[in-house]
Amino acid sequence: MPKTAMIRARAEPELKLEAESIFLELGLTQTDAINLFYRQVVLHRGLPFRVAIPNATTRAAIEAARRGDDRQAHPRARRKPVDLGARPPDRHGMPVAAG
Repeated sequence: MPKTAMIRARAEPELKLEAESIFLELGLTQTDAINLFYRQVVLHRGLPFRVAIPNATTRAAIEAARRGDDRQAHPRARRKPVDLGARPPDRHGMPVAAG
């Protein structure tokens, strides 16, 4: 039995380049990364991360992000700025000491 087996896969070019860049930072080759993934699949007896079909709210958020509509404030976000004790400048534009 051979010590290794050949794996052939297709990937989006940009995704491949980005992943390879991360592997390089981690000191991994593509082969190392694939072997790590396979070992985790065997260890977990499934994918080593949760995979789920997004619910309606998540799907809507994903679509909004793809359209560029995702720049809305969260409904529970503070509407008013928090007073951090800063004082407006005086009539000459000079900072006013707190106190």
